Amino acid sequence: MSENRKLAAIRTAGYAAYSRLADAEGQSEAGQSQVEVFEARERDESDRLDRFLSRSARSLSRTRLKGLIQTGKVSVNDTVTLDPSMRLSSGDRIRLETPPPEEGPVIGEDMPLNIVFEDEHLIVIDKPPGLVVHPAPGHASGTLVNALIAHCGASLSGVGGVKRPGIVHRLDKDTSGLLVVAKTDAAHRGLAELFADHGRAGLLDREYLALVWGELKAPAGKVDAAIGRHAIHREKMAVAPAKRGRRAVTRWKVVDALGAATLVICRLETGRTHQIRVHMASIGHPLVGDPVYGAGFKTKAARLPAAARVAVETFGRQALHAAILGFAHPDTGDFLRFESRPPEDFAKLLMAMRSSTKG
Repeated sequence: MSENRKLAAIRTAGYAAYSRLADAEGQSEAGQSQVEVFEARERDESDRLDRFLSRSARSLSRTRLKGLIQTGKVSVNDTVTLDPSMRLSSGDRIRLETPPPEEGPVIGEDMPLNIVFEDEHLIVIDKPPGLVVHPAPGHASGTLVNALIAHCGASLSGVGGVKRPGIVHRLDKDTSGLLVVAKTDAAHRGLAELFADHGRAGLLDREYLALVWGELKAPAGKVDAAIGRHAIHREKMAVAPAKRGRRAVTRWKVVDALGAATLVICRLETGRTHQIRVHMASIGHPLVGDPVYGAGFKTKAARLPAAARVAVETFGRQALHAAILGFAHPDTGDFLRFESRPPEDFAKLLMAMRSSTKG
């Protein structure tokens, strides 16, 4: 891009417009890094660099942005800074360079997908239990990402990087239900903004069916408790003090009281790791079958009638299903809403528990 074109873009529409123009031209010429330029305003005075970028580059997590800063991919007023806590001044120009997704060993695998909706921008999947979303230690293949690479090919968004292309949100391996995946970078950024907002603007709706132990004393309720890493068992999450955890809110409503257990709908107002599992366990009602947060309730299963006891013991996972997913389409703005029935194993478990109450 010539200097005259840079200056013209800046004069006519400011640095945000220039960054989009430079980004588009830079990608077509080099096919490599994405470059964005932002300008700090009066409201950003004395704000931290990483916090400012987390608001401005919404498709990237704060952890990812911190890493980019510390590896020299961010400059302020044409000077590279490695300090995420640097304080900004009004008028500062911040240049962010995001390297392209790394080439890696993740390959497409021809696997069946239950596709609920698909267009050129995104794809909605009804994920079965037992399917890992993206490659990780111990799960290098056979994941949803492997299947998506085979299905979508080069159209799958690269914003998530080599291990998580297109992934905007995730479901635990043993949680079934609805998941939206971005097929383009533009859709990825739009969906990332929706999930970062957690539906506060009314453009995102996520509801889960959960079978929990015990009988809840109210027809509905809310758990508002921060979640962070467990102080001792680092592989687990736990309710934590606000200064050590991240704010998390789950609303629940009773659907069916089944004596020893209760079927509830859980609606997320935030999206934290294991949120529903941690929150329901924190109020004394862990999910049936949860090996991490409900292990102490195995004795309850032993006291069930034979058919229900066998159903619980052979279920083999937490009883959690992402039943409803609604969101504003990142390109058209239309609100899309999808519903998913629980898979066969969940339905059989519910039937056995209902039968036990009648007996």
